[in-house]
Formats: sequence, structure tokens, C-alpha cells
Amino acid sequence: MRLVIVGAGRVGLRTARILQEEGHEVTVVENDAEKADRARGEGFMVVEGDGTSEEIIEQTDPETADAIGGLTGDLNVNFAACMIGKHHGCRTVLRIDEDYREDIYHKFADDVDEVVYPERLGAAGAKTALLGGNFNVIADLTEQLQLTTVVVPDESPVVSEQVSTVELPENARIYAHGREHEQMTIPLPNATIEVGDQLAVIADQTALSEVRRRLQGEPAEPAE
Repeated sequence: MRLVIVGAGRVGLRTARILQEEGHEVTVVENDAEKADRARGEGFMVVEGDGTSEEIIEQTDPETADAIGGLTGDLNVNFAACMIGKHHGCRTVLRIDEDYREDIYHKFADDVDEVVYPERLGAAGAKTALLGGNFNVIADLTEQLQLTTVVVPDESPVVSEQVSTVELPENARIYAHGREHEQMTIPLPNATIEVGDQLAVIADQTALSEVRRRLQGEPAEPAE
């Protein structure tokens, strides 16, 4: 995939590195000359300039980009970059800090494809949001265990079921639950699953296919 990241700070550059390591083509937009030079030194294509400028974003060739992530520490820059990307048909990912009020969050969330809190999720969370999808392995906890986030689709067999009653393989468990656009927390005993909810699951690698089937209604992949 071809991806544009606005911001070569701690979050933006780490996300770019992960994407590049996985074989994706990444272009970085950065206004600070020192940070821009550092990104170039790591082999990234860099457009130096203001991420709120349509002229600057157009230098990244957004028409051919799959997604753009506004990952600076400035919400206004991030939102402006996303809106320019959206105009060109890109998937848009907006970084927002956790201390913003809920009403501000919803104001911006309605206009972009994904909102990420890198302080909570880290660069891996921003990476999975850029790539899209609704079944994302966001961290390797050990050689066997993985932390996975699942978005519950319309066809899921667990819709209207209580989180505590969902049956998963022995080597998998739900440890957090949240409504769409809300922070995930440890689920209450009577929490009911709705379409669009997010579930965080810790599972053995061998159980991921079965977890997908039980939570999203998709056929399990055949064993190798």
C-alpha cells in the first residue's frame, strides 16, 4: 500500500518505520527541517512543509495514496491534512490526544475514517488503523499470545449477547469492550454487545481463526 504520514515526530516516525518494514511505501510530510532530515536519513520520501497546506499535501500525490494519517501533536494540523486527503479519496486517520473533551472528539470523529490515541495504543495502533480492516493484531505479547482488536459486524453471532457469556476457545479471552468511538474498558458483567462495538482479545496464535469465526461470523480458516 502507499501511505502518507503527516508528522515525523515520535509517533509519526515510529509508525512510518513499522509500515516501511512491512513493505509499504511511505511518504512523510514534516514542517520542521531537523525532523525532515532525520526522516530522509532513514530512507523515507519527505515533503517538507506545512501539513495544513493543500499545495504541500498535493506534492505527496494523494490521488495515488491509499491512506493519509495526521499524526502530529497538533489536532488542527492533523484534521486539516485529513480533510485534504479525504478530498482526494484517501482513507483518513486522525491522531487526537486523550485529554480532549468528548464533544470535541465526536466533532472530529464524524469526519474521518479512524481516530487514534497513540499515547494509549502506540504506533502499532496507528499502523493498523491506516491499513484498515476490522480484525487487527496490534501486538505480540509473547511468542504464542497476541493482543487482537475486533470490530463487531452486522452479521456477528454475538450481537445482543452479554460479553461474559461469549464462548471462545480455551486459549482466548475477551479482556476489554467499548462502544463505537468510545474507549475500551474492562467489561461490566451485564455489558451487551452491539453492532460496531470493539472487543479486545488475548489469544494464542492458533486460536485467531476460531476467534474471528465466533466474533465476526466468518468461516474458520482450514488448518495447515
